[in-house]
Parts: sequence; C-alpha cells; structure tokens
Amino acid sequence: MAKNETNSALKIIPLGGLHEIGKNTCVFEYDDEIILLDAGLAFPTEAMHGVNIVLPDMTYVRENRHKIKGMVVTHGHEDHIGGIAFHLKQFDIPVIYGPRLAMAMLEGKLEEAGVRDRTELRSVLPRDIVRIGKSFFVEYIRNTHSIADSFTVAIHTPLGVVIHTGDFKFDHTPVDGERFDIQRLAEHGEKGVLCLLSDSTNSEVPGFTPSESAVYPNLDRVFSQTQGRLFVTTFASSVHRINMILQLAQKHNRVVTVVGRSMLNLIAHARNLGYIKCADNLFQPLHTVRNLPDENVLILTTGSQGEPMAAMTRIANQEHPHIKIREGDTVVFSANPIPGNTIAVVNTIDKLMIQGAKVVYGRDQGVHVSGHGCQEDQKLMLALTRPKFFVPVHGEHRMLVKHSETARKMGVPAENMVIIQNGDMIELTEDSIGVIGKVPSGIELVDTTSSGMVSAKVLHERQRMAEEGIVTIAAAIDWQGKLMAKPDIHLRGVVTSVERSLLQKWVQQRLEEILSVRWSEFANGEGLQPEVDWGGLHGTLERELHRSIRRELQCQPSVTLLMQTPDEPPVKVADGRRRRTRTAAQVAS
Repeated sequence: MAKNETNSALKIIPLGGLHEIGKNTCVFEYDDEIILLDAGLAFPTEAMHGVNIVLPDMTYVRENRHKIKGMVVTHGHEDHIGGIAFHLKQFDIPVIYGPRLAMAMLEGKLEEAGVRDRTELRSVLPRDIVRIGKSFFVEYIRNTHSIADSFTVAIHTPLGVVIHTGDFKFDHTPVDGERFDIQRLAEHGEKGVLCLLSDSTNSEVPGFTPSESAVYPNLDRVFSQTQGRLFVTTFASSVHRINMILQLAQKHNRVVTVVGRSMLNLIAHARNLGYIKCADNLFQPLHTVRNLPDENVLILTTGSQGEPMAAMTRIANQEHPHIKIREGDTVVFSANPIPGNTIAVVNTIDKLMIQGAKVVYGRDQGVHVSGHGCQEDQKLMLALTRPKFFVPVHGEHRMLVKHSETARKMGVPAENMVIIQNGDMIELTEDSIGVIGKVPSGIELVDTTSSGMVSAKVLHERQRMAEEGIVTIAAAIDWQGKLMAKPDIHLRGVVTSVERSLLQKWVQQRLEEILSVRWSEFANGEGLQPEVDWGGLHGTLERELHRSIRRELQCQPSVTLLMQTPDEPPVKVADGRRRRTRTAAQVAS
C-alpha cells in the first residue's frame, strides 16, 4: 500500500486475551474504519453461578458499529470464534474472512443462534489477500498450531505492515504436512514490519515446543499396553490429535465411539474438508460397542478440562446415562489443564481412579504437547519478522512481561514496545507507539438457558445466595399498618443455631417495631382505607429486616420480603384521577 499521506494513526484496541487466557478479541481502527480480529469466549469460574459463557465487554464496538467493515478469523478455537454468534445479535458484521475449517464450524454456530443472515462468511486459503474497507488488506500466512487450518495474518495498512501471529508454534513435522510458511514471514521481515503482535502463552518456558508428531509414539505405547476398554479425552478442536487417535484405533483394531456434541461436530466438519481421513466403519454407536470385547473398544470423549457438563466429567461423577467406569478401564487425558482448570481436572481424575480406572495423565507421560510456541519459537518469530515495534498479546501479565524481555534480547528497544491491558488504546504511527487512552473493558456474562446477559447486580445476588443463603419472609399488613397474622419464614442455605420458632417470633417483633415507627411516612389520611405507598413501605421493611437479620444471625444472607396488602377498590382522589393500590404480587416484583 502507499505510504500514509494523511498523518492518520492506526489504533489497536484489544478487548480480550490480555492478562488472561481466553476471549481473544482485537479491534484495528484507521480513520473511520474498523476491522475485528477474532472474537472469542472464556468459560465461567465457580463463583459465576448460572453463567455459561464469558465474553469481553463490547461497548466500544457497539457504539462504533457504523465503522465496522469486516472481521478476520485466525483459526477455529472457541477462544477465538466462540463469541461471534452472540455479538451478531447486537450488531452486524458485513463480512467475516477465515480458514475453511473455522468457517465451517462458525456457520453451524450462526445457524443454531439464528444469526446466519447477519454476516457473510468467506473462506480463505494460504497467501490469500483480502481487502476490507479502504484502508486494510489482510494476508493469510499458514502457521502451525494445535488445530488444523491455522493462520498468522499480515495486515497491510497505509502506515505499513502489522503482523498478528495468532496462536502459533513452529512445528517442522506437522501431522497434516501443512508447514509454517516461514518464507513469507521472512519476506515481510526483509521489506519491513512496522509492528508485531505475538502470542505470549508459553513465554516462560525455555526451548522449542515439541512437534505434535512427538505424541504419536507415546499414545501408541498406551494403546498397545491397554487390555480393557480405552477412553481418551482431549480438546474437541484438536483435529491433529484426534486424527492421530483415530489412526491408532485402526492400527490396534479398536472401533471408536465418540461421546460429546462438540467433538462429533468437529469430526464431521474435519472429515468433510479432508483434515481427518478414516473408514466410515471405524465409528460405531455406543449401543453396538457394548457387545464387543473390551480390547476392541475406544471411547473418545470431551471433558479434558473438567468442564461440568462435558462427557468425561459426567462419567467421573457417575451421572452419564449410558457409560459407567469399571475395573480394567484405562482413561487417557491427552491435554494439560489450562490455567484455572487444574482443580476441576484433578477432581475428575480422582473420581475415575476411585471407580477402578487406570488414568494416564501429566507431562511426564508424553501424551500431550502444547500448541503454543515457547521462548525459542518466539525468538524465531522475532528474528524472521524484525519488527520496528512490538506488542506481546495472548497471555497473563507475567507472560507478557517475559515475552517483552525476550524481544529486548532480540534487539527491539524498550521504548518501542508496550505492555497493555484489555481496553487500552494503542496509537501506532510510522515513528511511534504508545497508549493514548482506554475504552470500556471487562466482561459480559451470558446465561444461555435464558439467552440473556447476566448483569453484575444479578451475579452478585447469586454469589451472595450461594455463599450465605436466602431468607424469605411472607407478611400480611392491614390498612392500619398492623400484621394480620404471624409472618411465615423460610431459610435456604443459612447456617444458624437459632430455632425457627424463635426466629419467627423475633422477626414478628421487629416488623411490628418498624411499622409502628415508620407507618405514618407511607400512610396518608385516616379511616378504614387511607392512601398508602405500599411500594415505599415494602422497600423500607425489606432493607430494615436485612440489616437486623445480618446482626442477629452474624451472616449476610439475601432477604426477600413477600408483602401481602389488602385489596382496594378504585378510590377517587382530588385531581379526579383514579388510583388502585398495588397487589402483593406487584409489590413483591
């Protein structure tokens, strides 16, 4: 592209993937045009009750939706494409470019979410260059990762070339024979790369990341030594690993039952595109393999990260309707826990062992290698591209710091790199790089059971109920501000030594005290039916009871007051309007 003649700057705004693992999302903005690079998700922590999916805060993109010209997808992992269907419910994306496998997976997601008509999907091949808007030409450069069809991208802008590595390692003997296009990276380095944004996941680990093919002999050993049923769990999106496992199943005369919807979908897409090649009769339904000898059965499942609803977790919890662990089974975890999942994975392994399974797991077994480059891979990337400016991305803070130290050793001056957080706005010119501001960042929580976003207030209430319990009080109040009956009290998840009858008596006394002192604030007039602000009274009673119960029980449960009020016929007031007191259900809501 021609050199910049308008003195405009390129803005780079990561919204996810920094100081964390997951929900990788980045905005590139030049003049009045925006392109998005990936839009991933993360999975909730144990404290996020009722939350299924975690997304980055997309406020900035929603506010600038009129500038969006398209999206660039680097590969098909959930932490890079999993958020797209949710975002399309809020704003359109004119066109999405990406690898064939990622586009096949994405199309299914969009169809299921009912947003397929909100964008156009276009598949790309290695070295394809696509134009997005007036300012961006994006070139796809084949790389190697733990999923097939993965790319690094060179974004040609009026200022120069910006390279985003995506997730990568340098695998010189890839399982599918599709090698990293090192030559093209070097050509860009020779011509001049303005800025490199590079994957930092393994920046603390010295050496090169081993080739995916290094796993084969170790898995082969496990297959040959296993006499009973063999279970293997891995990432559903690890096409190379799954292909390797299927080859070994065929070699060792085992038929394969696939358990887990995400893995079934990926295998179907990968076979259609030719990334997985095997005979149709290798796969058998679960009811068929029950009649086969154990030594001829392989069950391939999801759940390598201890996900609560995944197949392997349900099997370990003895909750799967069709599969039970028994003595003589061997379970292989062909994956390492990602940060935050270690406890869930260890608990799953323990439960499997208690039920009699032999479990093969851990780095020393050699049944898994990372898809992310270590320090020597990162050095090679820096040496090939020779960037003027450098931004470490995709990793927790210590990983970003370590990667920047590696870049300094490779000759990038400290003043030519920035360590940033989600929401930081980088301004990049031909001669400078710096953070000039911040846009809204953070998380958006999705409850897929209700297809809605979970607000911070709702999440806080769920957390409090889970940790401290809930107290529900039902009380009926008459026109004179008196209790019409003893209040009814229910405790859920509240730990207390106070007997229910004593607590009921205490709550009744407290309600009577509050009503006697505060009634006149909400009742206007005297007689059989004064005008009463039942809503205001309800809020005051609930707040006062909450404070009192916290002091009495020495804990902080949620307190809900269900207030029953007397029925009221329409009453004519001074200005001629008619007013009806709200019912108990309306007050409670």
